[in-house]
Amino acid sequence: MNDLIQQDRSAGVLTLTFDRPDKLNALNNAMYTQLADLLQAADEDPAIGVVIITGGDSCFTSGNDLVDFLQNPPTHLDSPAFRLMKVVTQMQTPLIAAVCGAAIGIGTTLLLHCDQVVVSRNAKLRMPFVNIGLCPEFGATLLLPRLLGHARAARLLLLGETLSGADAVQWGLANELCEDGAQCLTAARQLAQRLLALPQGALRQSRQLLRQATLAELQATIRQENLLFIERLNTQEAQTALNALLNRSTEKNPSKGTPP
Repeated sequence: MNDLIQQDRSAGVLTLTFDRPDKLNALNNAMYTQLADLLQAADEDPAIGVVIITGGDSCFTSGNDLVDFLQNPPTHLDSPAFRLMKVVTQMQTPLIAAVCGAAIGIGTTLLLHCDQVVVSRNAKLRMPFVNIGLCPEFGATLLLPRLLGHARAARLLLLGETLSGADAVQWGLANELCEDGAQCLTAARQLAQRLLALPQGALRQSRQLLRQATLAELQATIRQENLLFIERLNTQEAQTALNALLNRSTEKNPSKGTPP
């Protein structure tokens, strides 16, 4: 199988691009494994100072590939998606996201772990976990209320409301708004160069200090969320909602992805 995540190394920056446009960059287990491997290798490579994650100029990611997700659901804490979460929370290398179009489910919760998030005006961030009978993941239940306050976090996590790119910046989920995909990636690369120009030892130590006060709590929260996520998957409520979503997605556009 061809790689579904493209790599570009340039002057200390590793850019990882989800490359599954026919499925709206929906993430399957192979992609979770590949992304975790690439991030872990980058974190161990002294030649890499910053990692950028993007989905190109049309869609960041539509979330889980539901066909793969239903056929190969996470059943233990070392499942591919959960391993990715562990790798990301342990990274020492600065992480930037360049987000255009849809960022559904883990496409949004991943952003909570990035040091900088650049979004295009057409970005659409959504976390519809409850809508499909599941619970949030990737520490969202800890990080979002602290970032946004309970009421706003509840609108996103309980009601599954969508945020535009402009709203994401206004609410504090992103820090820079661009007009289109080309500008979005350019802005991310400019931020990467600014980070690379800094004393690297001081940068990494400062990043660690920013995160260490909540790291143990975050990891414990992610573990609890993941255990409950596995439990929720086995409920009739979730199975009914997921299969209904899969059927609607297939009927509406059989050639596209199956979010979230």
